[in-house]
Amino acid sequence: MITSSAFSTHEPTNPEMIVNPVTGDRMTFLHTSQQSQGADAKIRFDLPPGAKGSPLHYHTAMHETFTVVKGRLDMEVGQKGNWRSLQSGESVRMPPGMHHSFCNRSEDWVTFTTENQPATGFEQFIRGLYGLASDGKVNPDGMPTNLLQLAILLKLSDTIPVGIPRLLYSLLINSLSAIAQVLNVKQSLRKYW
Repeated sequence: MITSSAFSTHEPTNPEMIVNPVTGDRMTFLHTSQQSQGADAKIRFDLPPGAKGSPLHYHTAMHETFTVVKGRLDMEVGQKGNWRSLQSGESVRMPPGMHHSFCNRSEDWVTFTTENQPATGFEQFIRGLYGLASDGKVNPDGMPTNLLQLAILLKLSDTIPVGIPRLLYSLLINSLSAIAQVLNVKQSLRKYW
């Protein structure tokens, strides 16, 4: 489904780029949640050839629109195994509850944007993942090795992995987040935000 953007087509004069040294992904903030008081955010991603991207997941409240700027983005949409390739200029909007994943199966870089409404804690999630990767605190797939930090980041991002019953997942994430709060683990992530 092709969609139009509610965001400005002009990129900021000094956009901030961060790099994940483990996965090679690059992310540039085009419109931050701080600029919109949490209403929305727009981020440009550059994925290297063969990048794994994200596993199949969904969001409970966030709408997410993917728009390919350059290259080809492979996405699973709606259900496991339902793959489609988005080319430059194509967009797809994921409403809350829609299962999706993305990766770069090509031999070239792919550049795409995501527009997140509301922005929830998605920006903090990405900043946390990339920051932990820079500090060597992730596994070879780029996921935090500290389960309490991972729980905080997943809760912030409104991300639910597919394949785990939602009630069980919520119970697990909420329990780990409560332990993290008691141990003040969030403080270890604030430097990345």
